[in-house]
Amino acid sequence: MKRKIIPSEIPTSELHQLLVSTVAPRPIAFVSTIDEEGNANLAPYSFFNVFSSNPPIMIFSSNRKVSDNTTKDTLHNAEATKEVVVNIVNHDIVRQMAVTSSPFASDVSEFEKAGLTPVQSDLVKPFRVKESSVNFECKVNEIITLGNHGGAGNLIVCEVVKIHASEHIFDEKGRVVPEKLDIVGRMGRAFYSRAKNGVFRIFQAMKKPSIGYDQLPEIAKSSTILTGNELGELAGLFELPTKEVLSNIAKNKSVITAIDAENSIEEIEKLARKLINEGKFEMALAVLVYADEELS
Repeated sequence: MKRKIIPSEIPTSELHQLLVSTVAPRPIAFVSTIDEEGNANLAPYSFFNVFSSNPPIMIFSSNRKVSDNTTKDTLHNAEATKEVVVNIVNHDIVRQMAVTSSPFASDVSEFEKAGLTPVQSDLVKPFRVKESSVNFECKVNEIITLGNHGGAGNLIVCEVVKIHASEHIFDEKGRVVPEKLDIVGRMGRAFYSRAKNGVFRIFQAMKKPSIGYDQLPEIAKSSTILTGNELGELAGLFELPTKEVLSNIAKNKSVITAIDAENSIEEIEKLARKLINEGKFEMALAVLVYADEELS
């Protein structure tokens, strides 16, 4: 037996989740744009694919929000400048990508908030994401509006004018190796799919801005041990630790031992990684903030 569903008879939010949960996994267009004043923007879109090879055409949809019918900065910038860069999301940057889905103000750079590196493009003004394995510089050919109500899409038709692809994703014959690209696809709710080993979850609430990479303590940002995804878990939190939390951290035996060690910074970073891997993100951030203050 199959459930019979008429789209017009269920709430848009419920229909949206049904669509994105069943048409999956979807590739993610990690789109960088720039506004008229030069402010950089970076946002992920999973209503995305390639639709033509000659000419090379990609289309992604910047939908109106179901909750309040507003549009995103990406759409405004694409309309204004007619240029975008589509960056591929490889697993190494997936958690940082999730941070950029927070509702930051228009003049806030998601590059900075996610701890990603903007690189000047060759043929278009928007920056490329250095950490992405493949970048597509694109000119916007057309924007097709599908409606004016919450959930309605705006199809941004892009023509690829230059491609930047990391050497490590190719084999000796010049063919892309899926496991080396290690691309991530979007599914419904908090689910994602990874080329190497299937489905996993990322929880990133989008009701308010997260603290961002720029608010992390220096010991975290300069770490040689913590990965971009691990730092992304911390950047995705909504607040820095309170004085009360830091006071409790100061009494933690593991923290005291790490700070007193000869290689204290490395030991603190290892302790933070352990806590992150255990899902104790707030505590990991508190350890790093406390240690940064003690060791500086």
